[in-house]
Amino acid sequence: TGLGLVSDVFRDPAHLKSLPGQAAIGHVRYSTSGGNAQLCNVQPFLAGYQFGQLAVAHNGNLVNYMPLRNKLEAQGSIFNNSSDTEVILHLIATSLSRPLLARICDACERLQGAYSLLFLTADKLFAVRDPFGFRPLVMGRRPNGAVVFASETCALDLIDAVYEREVEPGEVIVVDRRDMSVSSACLVPHRPRKSCVFEHIYFALPNSIVFGHAVHERRTAYGRALAEESPAPTADVVIPVPDSGFYAALGFAQASGLEFQQGLIRSHYTGRSFIQPTQAIRDLAVKLKLAPVRGVTTGKSVVVVDDSIVRGTTSSKIVRLLRDAGAREVHMRISSPPVVGRCHYGIDTPDENELISNRLDIEGVRKMIGCDSLGFLTLDKLHSIYGDEADELCDACFSRKYPVDPPEKVPAMASADED
Repeated sequence: TGLGLVSDVFRDPAHLKSLPGQAAIGHVRYSTSGGNAQLCNVQPFLAGYQFGQLAVAHNGNLVNYMPLRNKLEAQGSIFNNSSDTEVILHLIATSLSRPLLARICDACERLQGAYSLLFLTADKLFAVRDPFGFRPLVMGRRPNGAVVFASETCALDLIDAVYEREVEPGEVIVVDRRDMSVSSACLVPHRPRKSCVFEHIYFALPNSIVFGHAVHERRTAYGRALAEESPAPTADVVIPVPDSGFYAALGFAQASGLEFQQGLIRSHYTGRSFIQPTQAIRDLAVKLKLAPVRGVTTGKSVVVVDDSIVRGTTSSKIVRLLRDAGAREVHMRISSPPVVGRCHYGIDTPDENELISNRLDIEGVRKMIGCDSLGFLTLDKLHSIYGDEADELCDACFSRKYPVDPPEKVPAMASADED
């Protein structure tokens, strides 16, 4: 357990070799609920209760976290951190159901929001995905028969595991350590699938399969559609904002017949600016991570393709970088719709006042970031790429249509219990 990259925490290979056991779960924290840089919020969490020890790792965000926590504290529960994940352990410990599988189901059926969970005991591994399927969770198997779970299929590739399938929304998978047998149960009630489209747009690595689709193919399709909707007829060259804008820019160039070039070079010694925990760190990260290629930009009319504009921090600095590097014109093209709503299901957009497209129309955003023209992929066009599957997407950050009520609309537990 520690703060920083996995390679920083486990810098000495002997640390990993010294960890005993035949089963493990790991977690890389992306903070939503709870503090950004508090060691006590680092997962997995390990707890002991009357039937043994239980570890948990959680990807997602619970919208009814505070009502649940308030009720548990009123009943005598003591919390050790500010993460919403700890609530799940308390719900399992206080459940009257038997055995542990029933306790886990009982606890999860009281949760509202997004959760992909792994639980580990002395003899079993449990994988749980919320009924809406907001966040990805996949299962694979190693050559020795070991069953593994991950948020993205690219993680399976790293350990020579073969991807088998998604954990279905509302499914609980149980792996028995003794014989590697796999069984399955279902949470109730059933919900319509609402998988987060931002996973395809930004979050996932392009070499992953997420929600049944190759991420790089989705992003290339966004770029082609963007070129149809928002062409840049005066442009000379298309460049991506690395790394997540690469395939959308490639698709834009293919559809428009323009030259594709790497006009911005990213330093891989810095993190992704959108997911930095504070604005000051985000500003510094942008300065450190991107450098223009003057041979590509000088005297050119440049189309810059990025995956999204959230706060506008990165885009405005990129425009200035390119102008300083001699670009004659800078045309921004965004391969997603304007982000106008907060995400309550695991993406860190905590305040709508921070969302530039929530405050300004497209022309206002263009003026703010300083580009010559600005175009977004429309929500209708995004839906058309998915066809009949569009109804299975959560696009609340673009549409403000929330599958689960946001926290401010979640009733207090007392009134909820009365219902």
